[in-house]
Amino acid sequence: MKILVTGANGQLGNEMRIISKDTDYKYIFTDVVAPEGVETTILDITDAEAVRRIVKDNGVGCIVNCAAYTNVDKAESDEALCRKLNADAPKILAEAMKEVGGLLIQISTDYVFGGDPYNTPCREDQKGTPTGVYGATKLEGEKNIMGVGCDYVIIRTAWLYSEFGKNFVKTMLSLTATKPQLNVVFDQAGTPTYAYDLAEAIKTVLNDYAAEAPASGYSKTGIYHFSNEGVCSWYDFTKKIAELAGNTSCDIQPCHSNEFPSPVTRPAYSVLDKTKIKQTFGITIPYWIDSLKVCMKNMDAVKH
Repeated sequence: MKILVTGANGQLGNEMRIISKDTDYKYIFTDVVAPEGVETTILDITDAEAVRRIVKDNGVGCIVNCAAYTNVDKAESDEALCRKLNADAPKILAEAMKEVGGLLIQISTDYVFGGDPYNTPCREDQKGTPTGVYGATKLEGEKNIMGVGCDYVIIRTAWLYSEFGKNFVKTMLSLTATKPQLNVVFDQAGTPTYAYDLAEAIKTVLNDYAAEAPASGYSKTGIYHFSNEGVCSWYDFTKKIAELAGNTSCDIQPCHSNEFPSPVTRPAYSVLDKTKIKQTFGITIPYWIDSLKVCMKNMDAVKH
């Protein structure tokens, strides 16, 4: 099976590069830029003709879409580009897979929720109530894929971090090492997700799809939730990062989210119910602290 990965130089894309090394599938890693020393095929996923051409020329049977507009605050003033990447591009990718009878694995977000108050983990069939442009365009992207009618697996995830790129773990490692005092939001609860664990889950889906080799419609087409196990606030997350790194001199204090003015309201509770993906694909999901330890060890940020 030939698999095309978009956004290959982002957090999840880089983890997909790692997991690709122990499979027999042929991968084509694409992005809008090609950093020196990293094999990358240039592809603009908003260009329907370019997408169709690369799929046809390479016999692609599956696309894993790791590309997205993810700057939540900036999306409020950059709605056109955000919609183009998060809503229009997934439709283009879905149409390309529909033409060849392939599978689209789309990465979505907990930000499709947040408008309604709730305090139990969000299920896949729960109504989307996004509070900002980012969440709204990602939800639109999901609907566009379903409207095309290709085989698809949409995976909503949350609080993604990794050894690659910019993310909350790296930011807090730096801040807790250099600042005497830090205020961190405690009134938003969710689950940190190690991008490598998500990549492993995607690999499980790919293996299942390859084994089923559906002649007419993948039996497990649908929306799924994936994050690590457990629940914490950004404050708890920061405390654990600092503890593992041995950054003990920083006084970390909890604060309310309204102390950090933002153009968009973030979900106060975006814990995802992962029952469906665990039961459907038989996967075991690691606890968030265990995965954080692994990632920080890979960064060499854990004090021995």
